[in-house]
Amino acid sequence: MPIMADVNNHPEEVGQILVKVQEDLHQLKHKLLTQAQNGTIDLTALENAINKTEHDLKVRSEQVVGEINQQFSTLPSLEAQLQQREQSYTGPVVESTWDLQRGDEIRRPGSRTLIETSELLSFPLLPIHGGMDTQPVLTLGRKTPRYQLTGATPGQKLKQVWSMRVAQNPHNPQNRTVMQDNFGVQLPQLEDRKSATPSSAKIVKGNTVEHLTVLPKANRVDPQLIPPAISEDDAKHGILSLIERGLIPPAAELTLDPSPVHHRMAPLHDPMEKSGEKAKPSPMSDGSFNLASIKLDTNFKATESTVSSVVRGIRPSPPTHGKHRKGAEQPSKTPVMAKKFEMPLQPMPERPATNAVIMELLEQTAVTPIGQVPPPTTPASGDFKASNYRFAMQHGKVRDTAPDFLAFKQHYCLSWGAIVSMFKHLERMLTEYAVPVAFIHGDRLADLSLEYELDSQPTLDDLLSVIINKEDVESILKRPGRRYLGPDGEFAAATKIQATWKRFRDRRKYLEYRRLKWASGVIAITWVMNVKMSQVRKQLKRTRIAELEGFRKRAKLLSTQWNRMKHSKRVIIHVPSLGYNQPIRDSIKDFGIRQNAQMGRLCDLKDPNVDVIYISPVPVNDETVQYYTKLLGLKSAIDSGDVDKQGDMTDRYKIIVPEAIKSFPTHRMCLATHLKYSPRALRRIKNLIRGRDAYIVPGMPHKDDLSVAHILNIPLLCTEPEIAHLYTSKSGAKRIFQSANVAIPPSEFDVYSLPQLHESLAQLVTDNLEVKTWVLKIDDEFDGRGIAYCNVTTYLESHQWALKEAKRYGDKWSKKWAQEQVFMKIQSEIPDILEHWCFPVDSKVYPTWPAFLDAFLAKGGIIEARPPAEDITALTADMLLEPNGKISIVSLGDQIHAETPYKCWGLSVPQSSVEPAQLNDACMRIAEACKARGVVGYFTIDFVTFIDPKTDDQVLWAVDLSLSYSDSTTMNNLLQFVAGGKLDINTHIYNIPPPKKEPKKRRPKGREEEEVPPNTNRFAVMSTQLVHSNLAVVHYSVFFQMCRAHGIGFDIKEKQGSIFTLIDSFNRENLGMITVGDNLQGTLGAFARNLSVIHQEISAPNMQGESNFKAVIQDIESILGTTVLNADEQTRHEDQEDSSSQQGTHSQTQS
Repeated sequence: MPIMADVNNHPEEVGQILVKVQEDLHQLKHKLLTQAQNGTIDLTALENAINKTEHDLKVRSEQVVGEINQQFSTLPSLEAQLQQREQSYTGPVVESTWDLQRGDEIRRPGSRTLIETSELLSFPLLPIHGGMDTQPVLTLGRKTPRYQLTGATPGQKLKQVWSMRVAQNPHNPQNRTVMQDNFGVQLPQLEDRKSATPSSAKIVKGNTVEHLTVLPKANRVDPQLIPPAISEDDAKHGILSLIERGLIPPAAELTLDPSPVHHRMAPLHDPMEKSGEKAKPSPMSDGSFNLASIKLDTNFKATESTVSSVVRGIRPSPPTHGKHRKGAEQPSKTPVMAKKFEMPLQPMPERPATNAVIMELLEQTAVTPIGQVPPPTTPASGDFKASNYRFAMQHGKVRDTAPDFLAFKQHYCLSWGAIVSMFKHLERMLTEYAVPVAFIHGDRLADLSLEYELDSQPTLDDLLSVIINKEDVESILKRPGRRYLGPDGEFAAATKIQATWKRFRDRRKYLEYRRLKWASGVIAITWVMNVKMSQVRKQLKRTRIAELEGFRKRAKLLSTQWNRMKHSKRVIIHVPSLGYNQPIRDSIKDFGIRQNAQMGRLCDLKDPNVDVIYISPVPVNDETVQYYTKLLGLKSAIDSGDVDKQGDMTDRYKIIVPEAIKSFPTHRMCLATHLKYSPRALRRIKNLIRGRDAYIVPGMPHKDDLSVAHILNIPLLCTEPEIAHLYTSKSGAKRIFQSANVAIPPSEFDVYSLPQLHESLAQLVTDNLEVKTWVLKIDDEFDGRGIAYCNVTTYLESHQWALKEAKRYGDKWSKKWAQEQVFMKIQSEIPDILEHWCFPVDSKVYPTWPAFLDAFLAKGGIIEARPPAEDITALTADMLLEPNGKISIVSLGDQIHAETPYKCWGLSVPQSSVEPAQLNDACMRIAEACKARGVVGYFTIDFVTFIDPKTDDQVLWAVDLSLSYSDSTTMNNLLQFVAGGKLDINTHIYNIPPPKKEPKKRRPKGREEEEVPPNTNRFAVMSTQLVHSNLAVVHYSVFFQMCRAHGIGFDIKEKQGSIFTLIDSFNRENLGMITVGDNLQGTLGAFARNLSVIHQEISAPNMQGESNFKAVIQDIESILGTTVLNADEQTRHEDQEDSSSQQGTHSQTQS
């Protein structure tokens, strides 16, 4: 039957269910009567039962309505109620309220003010003062008989209402009496403290109302201005006041939000049902109760006794007063507050007790006579009216015949088309996911349908927003596999499986296709790039070959014309480029300044036939240009000895800075590369050398030097870059020295592997047991950077045993069979010694031994013995191999070391450590070996000399070779420029021209004295590597004034003094200096004194700065000590020779 279905589907609408039951009873009776006409069934008993049930329902409904309208209950005192509650009640607390729409009593766990349980419910009668009858009051007790509630008379009600109003108003004159009579409360007497005398204050005259805000004059003049903001005080005066004051424009369109007028569709009734409705008496007029207003509280879990008590004896809860009841101050509220029921989110299980209540109500319903019509009930408050439309959808379907749905449909009939479309989306979603029940919020559904009426389909979140039990439905939707529990679940599952498999298969194919496509693209791009790179390489190779062939042709032409060119007008283009490999250039700090250390090349102007174009690797400021202009202008004064005769050399030299230096500031390109990519500088050079003989003098040759020479179409005075790099390496130099048959230290070159390193070092140690320190040098390094040393014999445990073995074998020790055991023992110890006791010299470039070893094995290197002596002197010889094959020695000097004994810091010229003939012979042999290998131009040879401890003979070893224009050659040019002297190759003495004699007055013959010939010998100490960080804070003009104040300068007449070369125009931290004197000790002392004075002047106690001045001074002092000892020994030797010669003469005389 549909009755049970309605009970299950709508448990919250009990009133509507009862009405439905009543209607179904009529239909059932009619249906049974109709069927009985065709058979012999006796339905009299069933008809009587139905009539009795219908009658009982009416009687019970009338009784409930009567009790609601006629009862009046009061509360006992709070103290008695609380005391009785504490003594008698120990169980759960139940709140009792009355619902007008449902017509029954609702009990909920909660407040302990109005509580009762199924076993403690009782209504004892308490007297009310004031002559009123006894009224039932809710108290707590156990097994108290219940009293039938009776209604009070209208007079009693009026009196009670009046008493309550007086009690609630403390200002009422009858308040004290009512409180004392009815409640036994004696209020205290309050004295009036106000003074009866009138106030003597002066009456204030004037306006007491503040002026209202009006529109400013600026806005009235210019309506386009933004009007002022309206404050809350102004808004309280109303819109009309704002318009009159001009705060709101008269033409403004005003809208009230919320609108005072609400549009609502008028209800339309079916004309066919009009006659039937007139025939039927209304539920309230004929005495029946509107059961549709009853709502059943299914959340209350009670026993059968509680439910039966609710049905048999429905009692309202007494009204609450004061702060215990919300909304008590609203006059439209009834004394009884209704509790609305909301459907639980989860499906509720069946409740037999609820069904029993319904059946019990059906059995007890009785028809009340029409004459016994109760008085009309109090109308329900607005809170009980439905503010929205809610209905349920079960298993994805909505009951289109339900009253709530019909009301919703009637209300939104104008937009029903969009709502139907939204219903389809909801039904599809709920059906697909097999949602058992979902409660829909009608107003939200209508709003959502209007939003998506012409737009795309709603999302899942939009559909869930219209569902009241959203959390439950959303949890169902998120359950794995829920989609496949719907009607087409198997089909959807099969579709999902097929789609997943197809996606996996297609995705795998696509990934494979994309991988192959990517691979093909990479292969294609790589192939294209490889082809292009190969073409570029071939083009570069052809270009390099063409440039090399052009270099060779121009070199041959230069060799044939050299004799003519060096005595005629010519232009020398100086490119001080360091064309080392890129890793080496990257490791050089201030690479541009390091290349610019050869500014002394400008001194080639000493030859009047030479013009100089100097390519500067760094920008040059005006102060530096002015200094070199004055320095070069002293040439005439130096030659003549007259200071006033100074010339102008600005037209004979040009300093050009390639523009590519600014384009590649951090790429560490060599100067030749910068010049190659500087077309403006190349055009200027072409214009300067047009129609004139010219050649380029580079630094360390580089391939780009050939490119520059090819562009300018002029020869290079240097060796081919490949040959220069080959024989400048440490291993290449050893080949040159071996071919020249000069003495070299015990060494092994071309070492590229660690086993070879261990084996070679072990063999060298075995052959030379007297050598303590062994040096490892990287092939392509320079200036003492790639050097590491190891004191092998100090840490060699088998050294003493090896010496005994060597002594035992004697002359046969050089044989391999004699050295075999010692060699094997030493080789086993070498790896550990190198790992722990080998140290790089320059820790800034190679901080640790593993770093040095990696570079050594990657680039190759040599193993070399350090001289087995305490006093070691290093020498440098600068050579020139002219294009016509002529060999000349440019300069010879002793090295000065500052930071390490393996790095040359400066020179003392000329050398005074080795016999000239011995040194000249070694230099010429090496030069001839270089000439045989095609070397042309300037190159430098490094030697070491020491006293052999075994033979006490002086030994000279050739240790290094550099096929480049060196810094010492540059400073020698400066020395010749300022001193005008010449080096005697045979004696290694530097002589200057004697000064011109001035005419003297005639003197008597007896007074004439012999004139002492002037000393024309000169010594010089020079360096281009002076570094002091405090020089940056001193401008050059201040620096030269400081030097002049301390007597640091150059005497043009005597050709003695100090000259500086300015290297860094901007940071000014680097400097070059040359000091010239007539003796070696004095020159060294003057150089050291200059450094000391400069350091003291530019440094403070708290700002010493970074400098190499102190190390240089210490090395010069040690050299001075050695020279003094040598001078004393030479003097003693000369005295001994003189005394022996005198003794020989005396003996001859006696004989």
